[in-house]
Amino acid sequence: MIKSKIQILAGLGMGLLVMGCNSSLVLTAPPISYTESSPKVAELTDQQSRHWGHLDLQKDTVPGMSVDRAYAELLKKKKGKEVIVAVIDSGIDLDHEDIKDILWTNTGEKPGDGIDNDGNGYIDDIHGYNFLGESYNEQMEMARILRLKIGDEAYQEAAQEKLNEKLPEAQAALPQLKQIYAMVTMADKNIQDALGKENYSLADLEEYQPKNTQEERTVGMLMQVITMGEEIPAAIKDLQEGIKYYETQVNYNLNVDFNGRTPVGDDPYDITDDQYGNGNPDSRNPDESHGSHVTGIIAATRNNKKGVDGVASNVKIMSIRAVPNGDEYDKDIALAIRYAVDNGAKVINASFGKGFSPNSEWVYEAMKYAASKDVLFVHAAGNDGIDLDSPDNPTFPNDHPESNTQEFVDNYLTVGALTPVFGSGMIAVFSNYGKENVDIFAPGDEIYSTMPDDSYEFQGGTSMAAPAVTGLAAMIRSYFPDLDATQVKKIIMESGISPSVNVQLGESEKSFSELSKSGKIANLYNALILASQVSNEGFSL
Repeated sequence: MIKSKIQILAGLGMGLLVMGCNSSLVLTAPPISYTESSPKVAELTDQQSRHWGHLDLQKDTVPGMSVDRAYAELLKKKKGKEVIVAVIDSGIDLDHEDIKDILWTNTGEKPGDGIDNDGNGYIDDIHGYNFLGESYNEQMEMARILRLKIGDEAYQEAAQEKLNEKLPEAQAALPQLKQIYAMVTMADKNIQDALGKENYSLADLEEYQPKNTQEERTVGMLMQVITMGEEIPAAIKDLQEGIKYYETQVNYNLNVDFNGRTPVGDDPYDITDDQYGNGNPDSRNPDESHGSHVTGIIAATRNNKKGVDGVASNVKIMSIRAVPNGDEYDKDIALAIRYAVDNGAKVINASFGKGFSPNSEWVYEAMKYAASKDVLFVHAAGNDGIDLDSPDNPTFPNDHPESNTQEFVDNYLTVGALTPVFGSGMIAVFSNYGKENVDIFAPGDEIYSTMPDDSYEFQGGTSMAAPAVTGLAAMIRSYFPDLDATQVKKIIMESGISPSVNVQLGESEKSFSELSKSGKIANLYNALILASQVSNEGFSL
């Protein structure tokens, strides 16, 4: 039904944007479609690479969400209603130059007085709440299951099997990366001294005449790194990040003897033990950046000539610190969802997930509560490069607790990640997919966004794709506040662009349309047009 309505809209001429007799914005522009059989792929400029997710497939040949085009052609001089978006994640840098002006503020609370002024059950929650206390590093749930002997024997055996798969890999990779790092950094220092300059090119190495066998090996190794497509400083940085990643896995995430919850002081497996945490959801650790990056994608202050522009305007971000450097606890997520709902959020961004969830029922009940209160839940599909329709690939949270396909709530949207290269390489190699269990795809690889201490960085993951769609959803709820969460979800799925392309999945190739329920790329421009029709003309979804 919606497809035919989009086709009807496509026959309309480009109209002016006018306000109807009701309170909703009326948009009469035709939606964007893309029917090219041999897509042109544009080379991104540096400027484009920093906001490719906002570009337009039709005009720019980049699989973005047409954000720039929507603001320029549909929303010029139009103002929506303020929308509260909850970011359940790690801590956020609340003082960031591109974030501080878009934070939600609890006006019923007086900062720093140690009193629950508004009576919502949380003390000094000015910009949100912190369910992690002063903790940061954590175990994966599989390690906690084994440490605490959670569940029956079969459940513990499944956790042990997964740990046996992950831990040896990390233990083997860590010393290898350290050795490579030592070799590359030493080689880099030696060649800098030999050439008499800090920065050098492949041509410099090719022209250099080694004085001995050792120098010859040094030059050869550096040339190999550069010819693989990476400059030496970038390679060294990647090695440092790899070492840090595997050290975290070995020391904390996969360490059965580690207990990261001690600083919090609660029983994380008792849902009634809910008097814990504090009202400061700011980031705690120098490496705690995930929440800040996600927040910038959703709503970094637009047009302030700093850093990046978020997808959404008219948004206030509620920071809820509940995702540690490891697997989140079900109790924290369940309480975080309820906190967001009770304090006015209309969209929740959930860029997290895990393979084991011993108290998933607490999260399911919280999701039902969010659905009953008209709150949309946007979730990242996950970064394992797997088919979520397979019963062998469980991931939590999800919207189908009793079966692999039957959804128990209609306010839940799962998002996979795209790369900026339209065509066969469009699906990010890390992105999960599934005709039944992923709803839509959005930009998620090589995304430039906010980082702690007023910095910015490229990162990739379905964690970056979900907030792009969260921003899109917030825009619909801002300009068409009469639409409910279920309608917003359906509008996003139905209004996306459906390119007829095959994409690479490992060694195989599949049609893009087969990898999600909608078979589409999320698109702000089209979503606003369809939202206008649903809001003003009563189209059913």
